[in-house]
Amino acid sequence: MTTHDTIRMEVRGLMLDPSSNNPIVVLRDPDSQAFLPIWIGLFEASAIQLGLEAGDSPRPRTHDLLASILEALGGEVVKIVVEDLKEQTFYAVIHVKQNDRELRIDARPSDAIALALRTDSPVFVSRSVLEKAQIDDDSTSEEERVLKLLEELDPEDLGKYKM
Repeated sequence: MTTHDTIRMEVRGLMLDPSSNNPIVVLRDPDSQAFLPIWIGLFEASAIQLGLEAGDSPRPRTHDLLASILEALGGEVVKIVVEDLKEQTFYAVIHVKQNDRELRIDARPSDAIALALRTDSPVFVSRSVLEKAQIDDDSTSEEERVLKLLEELDPEDLGKYKM
């Protein structure tokens, strides 16, 4: 499903970067099978993993609290969009509807994804971000190694990341 210049993506899972041991959240377009790896922090990976598992925590964690606050204020997360990539940093926006207002809230992609998982909201990526994230054939960067690993990885292996 696409809207304007965005592509709806699935949160496919988490993995560890084999060279740095940093967590990566993997977004995938179910139609084209294009994917987008986003390097994130350990705490953010934990929040996303809890959202993927849909498990309840004995006490609300930060993203659970944020979802509860939005609901108590009459807000609803409509979607999140990873809409820019500048100097190897991704930028996301949380789209919230409150009564008749549409709010755009700046966020780190990892926080936006963790919130989307808790609110069953769709995740989109701007086409321009996917284009910017493409790796040149002559590149030997860390990103290229991970992309090659993702291409060779069995889809069932994604999401086996454990904290």
